Amino acid sequence: MAERFSQKNLRVRPSSDEEKIVTNAKKHFEKTLVEISGELVGSVAALEHPTKNKKLNYGEIFLRDNVPVMIYLITQKRYEIVKKFLSLCLELQSTNYQTRGVFPTSFVEENGKLIGDYGQRSIGRITSADASLWWPILCWYYVNKSGDYAFGKSQSVQRGIQLLLDLVLHPTFEGTPVLFVPDCAFMIDRPMDVWGAPLEVEVLLHGCLKSCINLMELSRADHVSRLLDQRLILTNQWVKDLGGFLLKHYWVTSQTMQILRRRPTEQYGDDQHFNEFNVQPQVVPSWLQDWLENRGGYLIGNIRTGRPDFRFYSLGNSLACMFGVLPPEEQRALFRLVLHNRQHLMAQMPMRICHPHMDVEEWQNKTGSDPKNWPWSYHNGGHWPSLLWFFGAAVLLHQKNYGSDDVILMEEMKSLIEESYWCQLNQLPKQEWAEYFDGPTGTWVGQQSRTYQTWTIVGFLLMNHFLRNDYNDLDMFKI
Repeated sequence: MAERFSQKNLRVRPSSDEEKIVTNAKKHFEKTLVEISGELVGSVAALEHPTKNKKLNYGEIFLRDNVPVMIYLITQKRYEIVKKFLSLCLELQSTNYQTRGVFPTSFVEENGKLIGDYGQRSIGRITSADASLWWPILCWYYVNKSGDYAFGKSQSVQRGIQLLLDLVLHPTFEGTPVLFVPDCAFMIDRPMDVWGAPLEVEVLLHGCLKSCINLMELSRADHVSRLLDQRLILTNQWVKDLGGFLLKHYWVTSQTMQILRRRPTEQYGDDQHFNEFNVQPQVVPSWLQDWLENRGGYLIGNIRTGRPDFRFYSLGNSLACMFGVLPPEEQRALFRLVLHNRQHLMAQMPMRICHPHMDVEEWQNKTGSDPKNWPWSYHNGGHWPSLLWFFGAAVLLHQKNYGSDDVILMEEMKSLIEESYWCQLNQLPKQEWAEYFDGPTGTWVGQQSRTYQTWTIVGFLLMNHFLRNDYNDLDMFKI
């Protein structure tokens, strides 16, 4: 099957210029790095601006865009840049009443002064949740790989963690262990009807809390603190509750869907509920039957009272594997689902951010007719090459740790990742490292796609690194 698909659809041909393309990609990456006060601190979002409009912010340093940048720098042992980036973000952590503990979505130096964006300057004026949740994860990756435990124990890092935990773990009107956020609060930064508890945010919260625990344990090793012990107990319990909640309410297979469709509704009282969110069988979409097949499974996009979001989100599912939210058996079910639906998720430019797309009427109603999220474009079914390394790392990490549990499946997955890598190798340099791709198969460069997009370039370099250079660097993702 894998062979048939590659010949008829991807038509992947190895490139004899692999080394040259990788070398050029590294040169582009070096150009994205910027200095503040004479020191390299991170990458701009994109190298080239398609317009002279000075209001474009692609020249700013975005925390979410710098996630793969910092991970790549860690693999290259360029720890000083990572440390400077983490320290600057820490200095910019908000102390204002409404946003206390929030890390900036982006920052830029203007007239010698650092200016952070906490949502007050963004389109839609939405504060990013993912930027804050990624910071402890990146901090732990850096501390653990570099051995700079003094930085992890430092007062500034420990204070930053406590400010963030005060923000995400405070009492709310919601009784479940999830973090509620508005639409546009993470990588899906345009209206896509993802308000509530979107998968990516909840998985990031899980990784964030585990990283905070690891960093707090460093401090605890040096001195006993009753308050720190209490915070560790609370955070550990939250991680356990959140992981159980995601597996119970977000994980679906053909079998669980058949049960869900037959569950009772309108349940009230203290007895055990089989349908806690009062999901009516009519909301289960018909496309799920073929999508799931018999042995596939995935984490749905959102669980909301009466309105589960059954869309597949690539980043949230990939991170669930990397952070250990999904146990090994469930990870293999996810891999089977991707193999079964590879013509949708990989197609001509791996990989699609969200499936299925919203069609015209639904797009109008739920996105506010956002032209960037036109059907099969941007976040509405668009293809983002920057996502491949997340999924590729999840597959390779699983193969490294559990490859003998299903050798045939993992060989197919390794072949899929290799084909997808060659697909990007052959296309991205010709298409100027575009941000995203449009259309049902991701053939066309996105209508509003930026060229020489940093996370497209560095995502390709990470995939190259894990496939060709150092398999062992995958271990950093085990939090």
